[in-house]
Amino acid sequence: MGRIGVARLVVAVAASAVICSGAAHAEAPRAKIEGEMDSALREAIQRAVGETDRPISNRFEARRRARTAGEDAIAVLRSEGYYGNEVEADVGDTDPPTAIVRITPGPRFTISDPSIEWIDPAPYEAVRQAGEAVMGLAIGAPGRALDVVSAEGRIIAAVQKRGYADAAPAPREVIVDHADQTVRPTYKIIAGKLVLLDGLKVTTDGRSRIPWIVGLAPWKPGDVYDPEDVGELERRLLDTGVYDSVTVGLAPIEDTTAEGLRPVLVSLSDRKPRTIELSGSYSTTEGVGAGARWTRYNVLGRADTLAVVGQVAQIDSHLGVELTLPHWRRPQQTFKTGGSLYRRNTDAYDETGFGVRADVQRRYGKTSYITLGGSVDYSQVDEKQTVLVSSLGGSLYTVAGLALAYLDRSDDPLDPKRGWRLEVRAEPTYLFGSESLPYLKAQTQASTYIPFGPQARTVIAGRVRAGAMFGATISQVPAPRRFYAGGGGSVRGYAFQAIGPRLEDNTPQGGVSLLETSLELRQKVGERWGVVGFVDAGAVGTDKFPTGDDFSVGVGVGVRYDLGFGPIRADIAFPLDQREGDPSFQIYLSIGQSF
Repeated sequence: MGRIGVARLVVAVAASAVICSGAAHAEAPRAKIEGEMDSALREAIQRAVGETDRPISNRFEARRRARTAGEDAIAVLRSEGYYGNEVEADVGDTDPPTAIVRITPGPRFTISDPSIEWIDPAPYEAVRQAGEAVMGLAIGAPGRALDVVSAEGRIIAAVQKRGYADAAPAPREVIVDHADQTVRPTYKIIAGKLVLLDGLKVTTDGRSRIPWIVGLAPWKPGDVYDPEDVGELERRLLDTGVYDSVTVGLAPIEDTTAEGLRPVLVSLSDRKPRTIELSGSYSTTEGVGAGARWTRYNVLGRADTLAVVGQVAQIDSHLGVELTLPHWRRPQQTFKTGGSLYRRNTDAYDETGFGVRADVQRRYGKTSYITLGGSVDYSQVDEKQTVLVSSLGGSLYTVAGLALAYLDRSDDPLDPKRGWRLEVRAEPTYLFGSESLPYLKAQTQASTYIPFGPQARTVIAGRVRAGAMFGATISQVPAPRRFYAGGGGSVRGYAFQAIGPRLEDNTPQGGVSLLETSLELRQKVGERWGVVGFVDAGAVGTDKFPTGDDFSVGVGVGVRYDLGFGPIRADIAFPLDQREGDPSFQIYLSIGQSF
């Protein structure tokens, strides 16, 4: 036999040994479960008994395993309300011997006469009624141990919610009556005294001003304690993003003031005062870009953020400063202001300018908000068009207002699987240069997510965006203020500004109306991966509404990889309405779903 043949024989023998070894050590149940019972109960017992890859070597080992498995089975049976069970541990006559557990579950005991015994001093009648209402133990329901224990937790939570912060359970009494096959729980609750809140005691070595922190408390001294209020204060501090750690809790009972009020303790640890962030990007149509952000936290001692932001890119370059004041004048309200120098180089126009802006955002919940603001800009515009050049001239002053409402009822900001989102935006604008032009620019976008299957592994997602300008024609509006479509956040498969009417020299013309739509089929594959198929369509119109002739469609596929907090996506899209100068495909990389 040659060397190659010997080598093959060695590999084959080694592979066989590995396979046999794997088969010999495959995991098997620790004990065999015998007896008549429903499948759900059998599966629960089998999970508790567990599996092992160690074979039984003798009858002594088999009997030990059977006894251990029998104890596990009894624990499961009692937890499920089978208190009259019969469990027998035995050893089979096979060779090697087998651990066996024979089970007769018996009747399932049911709940009867659950009650609460209030240890003096008892709370107010309304509080007692609330505790009884949340027990959730229906007479005749299975007497599961988990249900009995969970009911006690709900009672304590209901009492604490109504101002009795020190409420605690005494040892409960549970009578298991084999005569009538019932479980009768009696909960013994020590409510304690009603707690009235005082102000805050703040501990911090950071830069935050104590009066500002005190003003964030969602209660007044003398209000009845509510754990949701204390939790809300902690959320308000964490939402600012300037603290490494935030701890908020009720002071011990011995800290109660002479007036009978309990203070709330707040402990803050500031994050590092400065951070520097760098970013880079590359696109076949938009070129290379680089950005930097320098941030200074808590300059004013009220969880503020001051940032200097810069970016150099082929299309959009800017340098600016931003100031953010969270919880401005009232909680959940943020004031932002800033200014920037910018230069934009596109196929339709070049614009260089300076602008300042300010807005106030009022948040409702975690992801819904209303924003009101305004901006003032001065810019020099070079329109790369031989026709439709605005009569306002090259020097352009822009004064614009902003009214924006965003409502998010989806289940995840980066990877939604169900729910919907709606954004409505209005910008009253006044332009003046050689002439003046007032008009209203309005946009709205809606998206919906429809899951299929119990784990939502298949999702259909849809998006519609529409925009229009009122009070202005396309010949009046300067090129930088018109609508454009195409690109990763618009219609995939097309370059930036590539959709819509063009002039004879192929320059994008833009428009005064916009309509975009997207449809995606998202399919999860395994635990981390996913695939997507999509169709995008969009149109830019020169009148109040785009026409059918204005539409362009892109199709494509993509992959998703779940990072834990959200997916990273890679899409490739192809234009179905390819025109002169358009690439045959586009590739997009980003964090989060496309919409």
